[in-house]
Amino acid sequence: MTRDPRFDILFEPVQIGPLTTRNRFFQVPHCSGMGHLLPRSDAAMREMKAEGGWSVICTEQCSFHPHAEAAPYPETKIWDQDDVVRMRHWTDTVHKHDALAGIELVSNASALPNYYSREIPLGPCHTPATYTHDPVQARAMDLDDIKEFRRWHRDAVLRSRDAGFDLIYVYCGHDIAMPMDFLTRRRNRRTDEYGGSLENRARLLRELLEDTKEAVGDTMAVALRFATDELIGLDGVTWQDEGCKVIEMLADLPDLWDVNVSDWANDSATSRFSTESFQEPYIAFVKGMVKKPVVSVGRFTSPETMLSLVKRGIADFVGAARPTIADPFIPQKINEGRLDDIRECIGCNICVTGQHMKVPMRCTQNPTVGEEWRRGWHPEKIEPKGSDDSVLVVGAGPAGLECALALGRRGYRTGLAERERELGGRVSLESALPGLSEWARVRDYRAYQIEKLHDRVEVFRESDMTADSILDVDYQHVVIATGARWRKDGIGRAHTASPVSGSQAQHVISATEVLRGTVPQSPVVIYDDDHHYLGGVIAEKLRNDGLEVILLTPAPVVSSWSEESLEQEHIQSSLLKMGVTIVTGHDLSHIERDRVEIEGVYGEGLRSIECNSVVMVTSRLPNDALYYEIKGEPQKLVDAGIKSVRRIGDALGPGIIAAAVWSGHRYARELDGPPIADVPFKRELVYV
Repeated sequence: MTRDPRFDILFEPVQIGPLTTRNRFFQVPHCSGMGHLLPRSDAAMREMKAEGGWSVICTEQCSFHPHAEAAPYPETKIWDQDDVVRMRHWTDTVHKHDALAGIELVSNASALPNYYSREIPLGPCHTPATYTHDPVQARAMDLDDIKEFRRWHRDAVLRSRDAGFDLIYVYCGHDIAMPMDFLTRRRNRRTDEYGGSLENRARLLRELLEDTKEAVGDTMAVALRFATDELIGLDGVTWQDEGCKVIEMLADLPDLWDVNVSDWANDSATSRFSTESFQEPYIAFVKGMVKKPVVSVGRFTSPETMLSLVKRGIADFVGAARPTIADPFIPQKINEGRLDDIRECIGCNICVTGQHMKVPMRCTQNPTVGEEWRRGWHPEKIEPKGSDDSVLVVGAGPAGLECALALGRRGYRTGLAERERELGGRVSLESALPGLSEWARVRDYRAYQIEKLHDRVEVFRESDMTADSILDVDYQHVVIATGARWRKDGIGRAHTASPVSGSQAQHVISATEVLRGTVPQSPVVIYDDDHHYLGGVIAEKLRNDGLEVILLTPAPVVSSWSEESLEQEHIQSSLLKMGVTIVTGHDLSHIERDRVEIEGVYGEGLRSIECNSVVMVTSRLPNDALYYEIKGEPQKLVDAGIKSVRRIGDALGPGIIAAAVWSGHRYARELDGPPIADVPFKRELVYV
């Protein structure tokens, strides 16, 4: 297949200062959870995008001085010459595939506490650490401090040049960068030449741009990453006012304008709360004000949207972070006319959680991300089969679909048996909930790719497999991917030893029953001891259905784990606006016919909430009965020629969808492979 000529414009070169890109695909800076702790892993992940056709590959935000570090987050550093050596490996890796390497220098200013360096954070004014709740304050910089800060930044610019970077960012966005602290009136209460008027508040930003341009000359391109709107109204920067004025003031200084909204939770909003290209209203004006190229983001997954962005003159580059994670090979696939082979990002932000948890990022759509170096996994290449054995996968949820697809690509004869008519398992059920429709891409991508492998993978719908029927079919390996079910007894994090009193009552239903269409009676209490997304989404669904909904959780906030995916504030705010009654910090103690008894987790005592039904969202049990039934007949397995029986996904251990997909992929990768060592991947070790 060849490229549709309509997309030719996306493959045009673009001039950025002294540089020329090979196309308009631009991976903007994004964190990975690997950074300086796992530099080879981070470099290999970025290299994959360069191989996939992205013309510019950028680092995550990169600390440039001990006064500007991001601990406990493992973000990369370029403090001294040792970092130059390490980052040279990074740029060499990217350059191998004819991509340009970009670095985003950052001082987190008053955002983070500097726990690693133990230096007192700096900022325009005395202020507590803003990104965390650490008992740390930034001290107000005097003019000597500002002079020193500029020197630190300039020295880091030169180190970045020495490390082989082609493009360098001055960072003023996401409410976590020193120039942004000086720019916004919320952080800057100074009365000297760096405070007061917009010109004064933008002075440090201008100076950093001028310093950087002077330092690199025509050896590097200089980009400015700027938040045109903070989405907090007149209390912050807005695109109609100060955002527009800053761009007018600095229009000709940078070689590239990278524009977005702030803060990170807004810039990387999930599909539950944003649509593709959602940032366009806040950045569309920029191109008309500057003569330099513009890049922006908006979780672009559709080639048509990318094309429209450029043709309408909104931006010169298709900027992306999350879509490059879900499919590093988007440019190549568009170039080859393989649009249907693109793994579109679902906007779940599981990738973001890696940064917050300080571990290699994961992706629901791309199970190979973070595994490029340590396991040698490639998103588009997989080892051919190691034998002529065949495999039966029982269950076509996310784990089973990914397993069957990867097995088929390896060349194994594979059967995929699903009890329901529709494939997808939990993905099909959950994607029908409010805001989660894009999650269906997990099912749709894999089902389509499996169709193309019909000569290798046979799909059996409405096939409720039993132990006897499995023994009767001709497969050498059996994979149980039968998923999990939500408990209705209330056992979870708060109730670990015994069920909630009264949970056996008929008006108590599980989350699984709601997902399958059971409608509880109003008013309904949803007991959320899961703390992820499902309790809140079910509350939204039932409220949309006209029910009076009370969401009860032992946690101090709704969907507390979704803080890791940047969603928590959006979720709680949305539910309150819908009229959902939220009760936090209380546990479910007892269920009666027309009420529940709840108890404050901090000793507030018992009180009642009237209701006619209770929905439990606490924990899950694997559907593993079939697995144990088969394993209980070892001689029958031998007689049937079955060499192995394994569980994957939620049937092995209930978790998130990304974990299920990864589990299915791992099984397929490792089938007939060499024995797995106790530590099944390479580690990045430091020897002294």
